[in-house]
Amino acid sequence: MRGQLDPQSSTFHYFSPESRVPADHPLRRVKKLADRALSAISADLNGLYSNIGRPSIAPERLLKGQLLIALYSIRSDRQFCEQLDYNILFRWFLDMNLESTSLDQSNFSRLRERLVQTDIARRFFDEVVSLARREKLLSSDHFTVDGTLIDAWASFKSFKRKDGEPPKDGGDGTGMVDFKGEKRSNATHQSTTDPESRLMRKGNGQPAKLSYGGHVLMENRNGLCVDILITESTQAEHRAARQLLTRARRRRIHPKTLGADKGYHVKEFVSHLREHRVRPHIARIANRTTPGLDGRTTRTEGYQISQRKRKRVEEIFGWLKTVGGMRKTRFIGQEKTQMAAFISGAAYNLLRIAKLSGSEVKA
Repeated sequence: MRGQLDPQSSTFHYFSPESRVPADHPLRRVKKLADRALSAISADLNGLYSNIGRPSIAPERLLKGQLLIALYSIRSDRQFCEQLDYNILFRWFLDMNLESTSLDQSNFSRLRERLVQTDIARRFFDEVVSLARREKLLSSDHFTVDGTLIDAWASFKSFKRKDGEPPKDGGDGTGMVDFKGEKRSNATHQSTTDPESRLMRKGNGQPAKLSYGGHVLMENRNGLCVDILITESTQAEHRAARQLLTRARRRRIHPKTLGADKGYHVKEFVSHLREHRVRPHIARIANRTTPGLDGRTTRTEGYQISQRKRKRVEEIFGWLKTVGGMRKTRFIGQEKTQMAAFISGAAYNLLRIAKLSGSEVKA
């Protein structure tokens, strides 16, 4: 017999979001890991709020919301809040029942201001890395470093002279500006939308864009992101790598080898690695002689392994840009872009840890 549609909805619903999420859903393992990391930084989160006044929305819920935005490539806080109204999976991940009031995009804006003023985003990222260490998924000896460009949230048209001199009028009555013959550089021009962004190109023949530099330190065993750093796009990659290594040593990470591409084949950087007893497994530029990087290093089997392993860092950049929302930053300024990079990097690591640690994740 043919079934009939019943347009009259039920008055009461007797089920929870937990019952609607499949037992083998991959987000279950990610949720357990994220809850463990957030529990470890609970004391730091307490410092963000006063002890008087009305209770706020739990910062753990907002941080997990940012993880969902990265994991599901949601383009804005507003769109996420709209989906949260009808997406049972999202409500389950945020520990919300079906009757709970949805979040507002202003909740994320206020949290973001607090995160920028503190180092909570970095603490959360570091705690996720610590989870991987406790699961024995991290290499303690062999690492890779690399960098990329992240487009700034600013148009090329906002790149104007610092001295305030108005550009030439196009003269056709449309109000368009005539840039013909004008040489623009970071020394003389600056974006009025995002003054901290810099004009940079990836290579010869590539268009110059307003951007930031994104740098990653990866462990070679499982390709996990150990640290992520946002800098001015004009900063040399090897100088950013030194910052990453300094931060790693503060966290008691002491690499024995460091893989990198030819952009890091710089005498100053190789000397720095040797001073800290790190073997430079750096791709060599032909006919360039550099003390500390010669055949005694490049002929070893370990060097060949590092050169194969270092290419996995592109998987991190690929995920961050195509899924994690870091191809073009949605924020103005280096600090907010750094905060977003920590959240996206934590989301990437959580996925990797959940997959590597198997179906059972300790509560």
